[in-house]
Order: sequence, then C-alpha cells, then structure tokens
Amino acid sequence: MKKGLALALVLLCGGHLAAAAEHDDESVVTWRNLVGNITAPGIDNPVAIVRGQTGLPIFQISSGTLPWTTRSGSARVDLVTGDVRFTVNGLVLNGGNATGTAGPINQVVGTLVCNPGSTDPAQPQAILDTAPAALSANGNARFSGQFIDVVPFPCGNPLFLIRIGPVFETAQGRWLATGVEPSFGDSHGSNRDRDRDRR
Repeated sequence: MKKGLALALVLLCGGHLAAAAEHDDESVVTWRNLVGNITAPGIDNPVAIVRGQTGLPIFQISSGTLPWTTRSGSARVDLVTGDVRFTVNGLVLNGGNATGTAGPINQVVGTLVCNPGSTDPAQPQAILDTAPAALSANGNARFSGQFIDVVPFPCGNPLFLIRIGPVFETAQGRWLATGVEPSFGDSHGSNRDRDRDRR
C-alpha cells in the first residue's frame, strides 16, 4: 500500500513538472540582449508596420529621432500569464549635444508586439505596453510586473521594444531599443542576464 502511494506521488509530481516544462516551452520568450536604434538623425526606422490594400502603411511605430545605444539589457515575457520584466543599462543618445546621456527622456515603457505586420483578422497585430518605468540620466531602467492588456493568442513572431513613456508627450511611443537573441522556453536565461548586467 505504501509503495503504491509513493509511486502515485512520484507520478503526480512528475506530471506537474512536465506540465510546467510544457508551459515554459509554449509561452516564455526571453530576449538575451537589448540594442539601441542606431538610425541616422532625422531618419525614421519604423517597426510593426501594417499596410493597407494599396501597400501604404496604415500603422507603424516610429523610431526615436536620434540614434540610441545600449550597454546591456534583457527582457522576459510569459505569453500566457502576461508577466513581463526587463532591464536596460546605458540606453543613451549616440550623437548630438546630449550624447552619452538619456537627454530629456526620463521614462520608458516595455512593449510587446504580437503578429507584427499582420492584417489577418484571425491573428491581427497586437501591441501591449507595461506601465511606465523611470529611466535614469545614465540610461538605466528596470520593470517587473504585467502588461496593461491581456496577451492575445496566438502571439506569433513576438517583438519586444523599449519606447518613450507618456511623460514626454512630443515623442511618446517612439521606440529606442529592441530585444534581440530571442529564445523560447528558457525561464532561467533572464536570471543569468540580470546577473551579468549587475557586474
């Protein structure tokens, strides 16, 4: 009887572990680095471009008006729960009189773009933002929480952006940095990245 109970407990625990691993594989996206928008001054480098029937853009997220660079960063999103965290270090202007600093930008949001560019009604493009996070003069920001809206299913080809927060109204929503090196199902990668960023 005891052996049967022990076996049942092992199988039950193993089932929970398998389910957790499956949840990770299907839902967790980690971007191991964040890089700045390095477009030349005054040149737009839009993302999340949705085109109408004529081929002309009907929606896009424009880039910051000057080049930006980063020292390091990472982002992690659970597409099922909506949990999100990001860290960016050294997000600063690369040119102009405020070069090497964040200039007048003191607030950013993290943005998830699902199904970028899609006009399919069954799988449309969706844009989700975090609450604003403070950006230091040296370009450092951190956020841990959830998106304001629910992540749609499916969320194909997800992109992660750092955008100017609402406090800077004239350029609100322009993107300054993007996640690169995405991986799926790695629930521990962002921990390693955060450890690296603290060094």
